[in-house]
Amino acid sequence: MTAAMPSQAVTPRRQLLVTTGVVSAGVATLIAGMLSMWLKFRASAATRASSDGLKVIKDWLPANVKVPEVAANTMLFAFVLICVMAQWAVYAAKRRDGQHRSLALGICFAIGIAIINAQVAVYAQMKIGVADGAYQAMFYAITGTMILLVAAGMAFSFVAFFRSIGGRAADSQVVSAHALYWYVLSAAFAAMWFVVYVQK
Repeated sequence: MTAAMPSQAVTPRRQLLVTTGVVSAGVATLIAGMLSMWLKFRASAATRASSDGLKVIKDWLPANVKVPEVAANTMLFAFVLICVMAQWAVYAAKRRDGQHRSLALGICFAIGIAIINAQVAVYAQMKIGVADGAYQAMFYAITGTMILLVAAGMAFSFVAFFRSIGGRAADSQVVSAHALYWYVLSAAFAAMWFVVYVQK
């Protein structure tokens, strides 16, 4: 009679969560680097005296360029909502509530579309070209990068949604990794919003 081997607790693998953490750190570093370049360009912009001689004007934001604050603030609010929905998906996944998990992930995807739509509206209202100057080139570079990162988040939401409706109710790692990505991206956007849209 052979002795039974003692059962060993299986440690859950968290490769997806760790990978998402590494990617999210890269996203944060990318946006931080671009914002640093933005601030450097802005600090190095030429200055001139105002017509009355009382002020020093920095020629960074062209006088004819107006940043639509409503659309910019809407994007910031949308990122807050997407974090709430991503966390709701995690909450539902831990309770094996596939219906609410799928709904939350679907809403995340829809809010991503709304964010991109708002950014396109900003471009349409500002009416600037990429080659019009340093400000315009930097503006399109940083906001265009953010659009690509939001699109990547939407792809993540799409994949997590189809895994959810496919019956993977016990797999909470995907939604946890999904939420982590959106949290980091939301923080990165908040920094970009403050530097690019508020301080200009």
